[in-house]
Order: sequence, then C-alpha cells, then structure tokens
Amino acid sequence: MKHLYILLISLVLAACGNSEKNKETTIQEQLNTNEIVVSKQQFEGEKMQLGSLTNQVFNETIKTNGMIDAPPENKASVSTFLGGYVKRTPLLIGDRVKKGQLLVTLENTEFVEIQQQYLEVTEQLNYLKSEFERQQTLYNENISSQKNFLKAESTYKSSLARYNGLRKKLIMININPTSVEQGNISTTINLYAPIQGFITKINVSTGTYVSPTDEIIEIINTEHIHLELMVFEKDVLKVKKEQSINFKIPEASKDIFKAKVHLVGTSIDEENRTVKVHGHILDEEQMNFIVGMFVEAEIISDSKQSLALPKDAIAKIDNDYFALVLNNKEEGAYNFDKVKLDVGKQTENFIEVLNSGSIKDREILIKGAYMILIDGIDGERSH
Repeated sequence: MKHLYILLISLVLAACGNSEKNKETTIQEQLNTNEIVVSKQQFEGEKMQLGSLTNQVFNETIKTNGMIDAPPENKASVSTFLGGYVKRTPLLIGDRVKKGQLLVTLENTEFVEIQQQYLEVTEQLNYLKSEFERQQTLYNENISSQKNFLKAESTYKSSLARYNGLRKKLIMININPTSVEQGNISTTINLYAPIQGFITKINVSTGTYVSPTDEIIEIINTEHIHLELMVFEKDVLKVKKEQSINFKIPEASKDIFKAKVHLVGTSIDEENRTVKVHGHILDEEQMNFIVGMFVEAEIISDSKQSLALPKDAIAKIDNDYFALVLNNKEEGAYNFDKVKLDVGKQTENFIEVLNSGSIKDREILIKGAYMILIDGIDGERSH
C-alpha cells in the first residue's frame, strides 16, 4: 500500500510539471505572435478607443533662446551734465513716470558759480555792445583808428560767445536763463524724465554725490517689447522675416506664446558664433512680460502635412515603434495585428507615420495600445 501511494504522488507531480511546461510554451507562442486579442470587457473597462490616421502639421524648427527686451528708444538712462549731491528723489523702483516728470533734485555750489558768471557776462555785454557800435561809427567816420575798432569788436564778440555758451549750459541743466537775468540764483537743479515708462533702476539715495558719468535712474517704456534671440551661425540662413515663433518663459509659465521674425542680424558675434534675431510679440498688450526675462523659442522655418497617430497609439519597444491595427471584431473580442511603424517627426501629441500605406484605411487602437504593447513585452522579458 505504501508503494502505491508513492506511485500515485509521483504521477501527480509529473502531470503538474507537464502542465506548467505546456502552459509556459503556450504563453511564449502567444507573445511571439503579431496577433493580440483584447476582450470586449477589457476594451470597455479600460476605455480603449479606435481611430485612424489623420493629417497633422509638422514643423521644421530652429531651437534658440534669448530674452524679452525693449527697443533702444524705449530705454532711458538718466544722468547729469554737472556733478552734485542728491537733495531729493521721490520715486521707487516700479513707479510709473510721465515724460517731463521730476526725478531727482541735485545741489552743488558749482551751479551758483555758473549762474553768477552768466549774470556778470550779461551785464558786461550791454556795455561792450555799446562800445563796439561806438567804435564802429567812429571808424567809419575816420575819427578812430582801425586798431581801436578791432579791439572793441574782438572783446564784444568774445563776451557774446561766452554769454551764449553759459546760456546753453544753464538750459542743459534745466535752469531758466531769464530767471537768472532777473536775479534769481538757485543752488539746485532738477532732472526730469526724458520718456514715459517705469523706473527699473535707482542707483542713488539722498546725500549721494553723482558725477556726469554715473547712471542715476533707468526708465523703460514697456508699451512695445520684443524678443531678442540668438541663432547659431549654422541655422541663420534658414531664418526669414515673418516666420512664426513659438516661445515660452520657462521660469515663469508653461504657456506657449506667439511671435514673428521682424529683423535678422547681419553680423555674427565672434565669441559664440550667433546672430541676433529680433521678433515682434503677438498680442503683447495682453501679456505681462518683464524686460530681461529669459525665453526659450522655436523659429518655424518650414511646415508640412503628414499622416500621423496620437502618441498614445504608439509604443517604442527597444528601438522600434509599434501600433495595434484592428484585424477583425468578433462578438466577444477585438483581434489586433501588431504592426511595426517607420516614424518621422513628432509634436507634443502626434507622431508622423512614414509607412502609412498598409494601414491608411484601417482602424487603429489610438487609446490603450501603449499599455497593451508594453505589458506584452514586459511579460515576454519576464519569461
């Protein structure tokens, strides 16, 4: 009896071993085939979807980067013609200013000296003019010598030149010469905004001494801003005026914004072998860009339409691409063929299919195919 039990147990174990071996062989055969069956329950439960090849636009693009900038005429660096100490500066960075608005008041004894010199020359000029006219009359009547006439003429014209020079200097530092002639001498001068815009830099505070070489305040008018892009030398011949630009501000937003090429530079930066490309932003009044923002951009140099599939319909396995094409649909299941694809360009959502002829008019699993194909290959590798 004991031997009989041992025999029965051996037969059961052998049967189980053969069963497992047969099952493994069946799975291996199924994985090696190009046919995949999906049950109707699985198809509906995982919300799979059938579709077909569609025409999509694929762009030839030139990748570049740059910054948001403003034209030179929309930037102003405020400085002074004569040095002085800051007596008053009522503005802060970010303040909006109008053209002609007071920015800074400077104080210096040199301002007083210039006004004093102007006033002295003005008073002398009246006398020298009269003397010149008198000597001219005497000379014409042969009463006075030519020497006296020429001396009076030289003195008058020299003083006149000094008068005009000091007058221009007063106007340049925003002091009214007429007011000075009336005896009103000021110890301060005012600096005014040359353009309207926003204060972006203030490099002084009350009591700071500024010289003519110092930048006191920077103003930028953001009513018109643009893209300043750097395109490498190898790509610059592909860039043309009016080409479309897609760009984003990676540090601030994931949104894609639109622009157009307006100007292409005509010289190459020798250090990094790039050319500047100036782009006009579309709907810039709707945006809230700040000058100096870093941008990543793609210039669209060419476009074409091609047949394509959604990325969810294609799985990359090793170095090959596959999709599931419907072979037939039975009552309880969907039978698919695993088809190898030759792919081309890619967008954010679609992949170009180059060998589309054999599947052009067939239904393709466009949602859920990726997981089936990847799960299948993972299962195959595990065996």
